[in-house]
Amino acid sequence: MNLFRTTIRGTLLLAVAIVAGTASASARKPPTTIVFPVLGQTQYTDDFGEPRAGGAHQGIDMMAPKRALALAAEAGKVEFWTTSATAGCMLYLHGQSGTTYYYIHLNNDLTKRNDNRGKCVAGTSYAKGLKNGAKVVAGQVIGYVGDSGDADGLHPHLHFELHPGGGRAVDPYQWLKRGQHLLFAARRGTPFTLDLRGTVVVASQDSLQMKVSSVSAWPMRQRQSKLARKILVLVSSSATVQTVPKAGGPGKKSKLTNAKQGQAVDLWTAPAPTTLKAERGDDLALSASLVSLIAP
Repeated sequence: MNLFRTTIRGTLLLAVAIVAGTASASARKPPTTIVFPVLGQTQYTDDFGEPRAGGAHQGIDMMAPKRALALAAEAGKVEFWTTSATAGCMLYLHGQSGTTYYYIHLNNDLTKRNDNRGKCVAGTSYAKGLKNGAKVVAGQVIGYVGDSGDADGLHPHLHFELHPGGGRAVDPYQWLKRGQHLLFAARRGTPFTLDLRGTVVVASQDSLQMKVSSVSAWPMRQRQSKLARKILVLVSSSATVQTVPKAGGPGKKSKLTNAKQGQAVDLWTAPAPTTLKAERGDDLALSASLVSLIAP
């Protein structure tokens, strides 16, 4: 009798453990904030759930230039998918949070034209050197925006889906609106320098907050414009601060405290190794080497 009761108890405990484990897996949630999955300007609306030929739209279409860089929304592992006629060249990102992200309609062109001559391989659809099953970090370049699959001939765009716990798709709109837009994207640890252009918000003896309108990243030759982002940059005593004529010409040595609110400024950052904080433009994550205040 005791053996029977013990066996029942053990079976019940095992069942409870299995149910609890399943509930725990299904309860896994996406991170509150993700890296915005495209570098640079995009256009999108909340078209999740809209009726389409194959059923309700399971993601959001993000219009972007052909071969715009597709970025990892969070750290995780990538999986290439190349056998869908509708999705075309596709990639799964299995995030550390348990969320699976779909990157659909990646590039399959070898030229600027819609030639459809490329295959779903690294360097064409997926980031150069990226391997199927590779682990990636948040913000890493994982692919290139395109118009493969049933998007052929349409405006290049990234169809982006978000599946919490690897389950059903949910509307990713709120995550995109909160997404962290990167200033540039490069392999972690590689050297970079940025040319930030915009206007002065406020200046102190050792820092400058500016409203950035454009950024150029070197040596990766990436450029973004129409940013309107406020960024706080460290300006050490070793940095050069100068005032230059609006029409161009040699600069004159100046002080950072001479900067006026709304004054145009061109700032070059000091060469530094790439970090996620630098890519995001976190406060004081960037250090200036040259600050050119544009004379009115």
